[in-house]
Amino acid sequence: MTVVGPFGLSVRDQALEADVQAGLAAVEEGLLEATKSEVPFITEAAQHLVRAGGKRFRPLLVMLAAQFGDPYAPGVVPSAVVVELTHLATLYHDDVMDEAEVRRGVDSANARWGNSVAVLTGDFLFARASHILADLGPEAVRIQAEAFERLVTGQILETAGPSDGRDEVEHYLDVLAGKTGSLIAVAGRFGAMMSGADEGTVDILTQYCERLGIAFQLADDVLDIASEGHESGKTPGTDLLEGIPTLPVLRLRELAAASGSADDRELVELLKGDLTDEARLAHVLGRLRVHPALELARRDSIRYAQDARACLAPLPDGFAKSALEELCDAVVHRAG
Repeated sequence: MTVVGPFGLSVRDQALEADVQAGLAAVEEGLLEATKSEVPFITEAAQHLVRAGGKRFRPLLVMLAAQFGDPYAPGVVPSAVVVELTHLATLYHDDVMDEAEVRRGVDSANARWGNSVAVLTGDFLFARASHILADLGPEAVRIQAEAFERLVTGQILETAGPSDGRDEVEHYLDVLAGKTGSLIAVAGRFGAMMSGADEGTVDILTQYCERLGIAFQLADDVLDIASEGHESGKTPGTDLLEGIPTLPVLRLRELAAASGSADDRELVELLKGDLTDEARLAHVLGRLRVHPALELARRDSIRYAQDARACLAPLPDGFAKSALEELCDAVVHRAG
């Protein structure tokens, strides 16, 4: 049993492990090649987050999905590079929108070079992803375009907030399906499609990855509050500081409205206030860590992971299917 990929995923077959490791190594080379420019400063900025590392969650899913066809097919690695480049580009833009100072343990691009450079670097990565995508055929271009539309729509919906009368949790889950689930779904679709898997298998792996992507983000929501360290790659409480109403906060609001508890109402008001004071933030985090709202959010993450696992049922048993099933557990295990 060997550990490969994010979250300590164990692979119980040497041939599968070799395929996945070789694929991820090729993706890493492809990312560095795709982020090179004739202008040294652009190369530095574009490779800033590539070299900072990351889970490479999406490329891992491409490699595992490709096991249901020919994992050595020529389009598999380039499609994984496209998905990861697109993801990296969104991080540059997200950090500008959120005014983030740290990403993956290093200064964010906007903190280091300013917002304009960060936004333009993200655009540069989108351009490079499109260049690679063009060689993968019109169907791949269409799939990526549709996913990107969903991603941007999700971001706009998050910015706009729920419409009058719309349930906040329902709205938030729709946001996550677009912002996070759509691109992770593309990872599964590309891996299966580029490997030549049949259409039914492609659809199954697409649905699996979208549900897993939502579980992944919900687990990050829990980690932002529950972690004492930096498991999520961000300082604990970052979402609270930025005023982002993630699922634990939304569940708290539900409980406060339902129970009318004075303590819950007080905590909701504290979350609306200025949390830049470290002592105040620590106090709020401490209360949230022992609040039932956090456990409810954790259960939501587990539910989506279970839904993802259920999607895999029609696929033939084997080491690749087992790895995907284990990934469901590994994703939510991060959140306790």
